[in-house]
Amino acid sequence: MLKEITQAELDNYFDIWGEAAEIKCRFMPGVYSKYNVKRGLRNEDGSGVLVGLTEIGEVHAYVIDENEKIPVEGRLIYRGIDIYDLVEGFLSEDRFGFEECAYLLLHGDLPTERELEQFRSVLAAYRSIPEDFVRSNILNVPSRDLMNQLARLVLIWYSYDDNPDDTSVKNLLKQSVNLIAKFPLMAAYSYQAKAHYLDGKSLVIHKPRPELSTAENLLMLLRASGEYTPLEAKVLDLALVLHAEHGGGNNSTFAAHVVSSSGTDIYSSLAAAIGSLKGPKHGGANSKVIGMMEDLKREVKDWGSDAQIRDYLAKIVRKEAFDRSGLIYGMGHAVYTLSDPRCILLREQAEQLACQKGRMEEFELHKRVERLAPEVFREIKKSDKPMCANIDFYSGFVYNMLDIPVEMNTPIFAIARVVGWCAHIIEEHLNGGRIIRPAYKNIKKRQDYVRLKDRGHDSPV
Repeated sequence: MLKEITQAELDNYFDIWGEAAEIKCRFMPGVYSKYNVKRGLRNEDGSGVLVGLTEIGEVHAYVIDENEKIPVEGRLIYRGIDIYDLVEGFLSEDRFGFEECAYLLLHGDLPTERELEQFRSVLAAYRSIPEDFVRSNILNVPSRDLMNQLARLVLIWYSYDDNPDDTSVKNLLKQSVNLIAKFPLMAAYSYQAKAHYLDGKSLVIHKPRPELSTAENLLMLLRASGEYTPLEAKVLDLALVLHAEHGGGNNSTFAAHVVSSSGTDIYSSLAAAIGSLKGPKHGGANSKVIGMMEDLKREVKDWGSDAQIRDYLAKIVRKEAFDRSGLIYGMGHAVYTLSDPRCILLREQAEQLACQKGRMEEFELHKRVERLAPEVFREIKKSDKPMCANIDFYSGFVYNMLDIPVEMNTPIFAIARVVGWCAHIIEEHLNGGRIIRPAYKNIKKRQDYVRLKDRGHDSPV
């Protein structure tokens, strides 16, 4: 009969096992270079290993001249259209752009006025969730982490689909539009459930309004009053457009490609993408920026002093401040070098919003950090690598000015990026053809099996 183990014994068991695993499971230094393994699927110059083709999105940040990588101003292309042109198009006409962006990424072409109106009507038709789904799966099962909740809800929605495993283009498009319409509700209702049942706040459940845009509905669903200003909705709409797609190589989209290549359903692929986006090295970075800037505001007495800000940033790089990671969150990018076009576009709108909200001093502080951080990093790290602010540097500040709860920051990323994920999932089913199966080299030395009675002393656990 097995001995009953106490909780204290269980905790001790895993403490000892964890300490042993830290040693036994860690590779010797230099082993990746020895076998020429491209860690993170990155080449030595930082560029990504080419593993696929796409017509959906392009991230451009350098050119190759005589085998030398030359940094250039960042460009983001949606279906062949520069993001600057796309944004200027809907902003100059004083209209929302996310629905047009979603149509473009899914369809491949810009919609006519009639096609855009029809697409908005289709989204509105799907922009509801059955009350029994909300009650049983959201209100009765609140979660402290909204990204985990969102992944769970996507998987549950499989059971509400009459034809979930049909991966024909027609059905994938139908499923995609349905989920794009429902993601804001799933995320907002999940937040309201958490706020009420776990944080003791009032329960606020609004029904979506079909005549409103995605950005307007999201603000309305999150606020007890349901009210918002035109500028607030305009800025959130822009943030959704800028987060909607970022090429096939970003971690969450690649995760969707990998899972889809097995031939599985769209819900499984999207759950994997959400799980990836949750990570602090991916979609969770904007929350880290908020924490870092709050810490900076406390530690730096004079926000107008370059010297004091430099000193604080230097402490971060030396792992002496904030979370001791050595990272200046919101600075640098895996691809962009001289500039991130998403950051530039969002910064422009952030300034307008900061002016309306009376928070220009904080906006100017962000601009100072954006200017000084690359200099500090180069001085301390002795690196000449170009570094620019990425979209996370301003998105967290924007969401804070919009009074959006910090728990919703990464779910908003998912609400936008589900468009790109769905477009890539369809592209993978149409063109992939083979299950994605890269190689891993086993570097463990062979050993003989020893019979139980002949084994020596117990291991630490």
